[in-house]
Amino acid sequence: MDRRRLRAIARRLAKAYGTPPPPRHLPPLEELVLTVLSQHTSDTNRDRAYADLRRRFADWDDVADAPLPALARAIRRGGLGPTKAVRIRAMLRGIRESGVPLERAFMAVPDSELWDTLVALPGVGPKTAACVLLFSLDRPFFPVDTHVHRVAIRLGLVPPRSNAVTTQAAFQENVPDDEMYALHMNLIRHGREVCVAQRPRCSVCMLRGLCPRVGVTTSR
Repeated sequence: MDRRRLRAIARRLAKAYGTPPPPRHLPPLEELVLTVLSQHTSDTNRDRAYADLRRRFADWDDVADAPLPALARAIRRGGLGPTKAVRIRAMLRGIRESGVPLERAFMAVPDSELWDTLVALPGVGPKTAACVLLFSLDRPFFPVDTHVHRVAIRLGLVPPRSNAVTTQAAFQENVPDDEMYALHMNLIRHGREVCVAQRPRCSVCMLRGLCPRVGVTTSR
């Protein structure tokens, strides 16, 4: 990853989009469930599904013990209810089986060990683990979702056939710790509003002079 180009991209995104709103700083377990619910849906539907889940079940142990059909119905407004129900229940059971009570999950785990703890859970990959660490605990981890991955490839920051895991590792290595949150959020916004999956709006893109799709000029 070319750090000079990366810095230029970060500056232009910051100028265009400003300072992102601060992270939610939810407890790690809540952030973990929210991250699963956010997959392949809008933030609005994610939040509705989460609210429905908390209304339906008294605590996280009840969620872990719930029949899958009931859990899927509770989160159906987030989409992919049956699939997400399997993941959420498996994660919660995995935490509980490790001997950590769910109401205190992760509270006694040092940040330096939390990454390994998270990625060892059923259904938790690097992106989900990084979201929990970045948004909940302000740790310098760089999540790569579909928008960030697409923009990174189009900008030539990573090779065309890079997968999300290698892309995340590249950002993790090259982005300064104190810039990870802002760049992550601005890349997501750019991927949603300008560098969209179908028919990207290259003519109005503030990064067009840095993008191989339209010809690289300077890195100013």
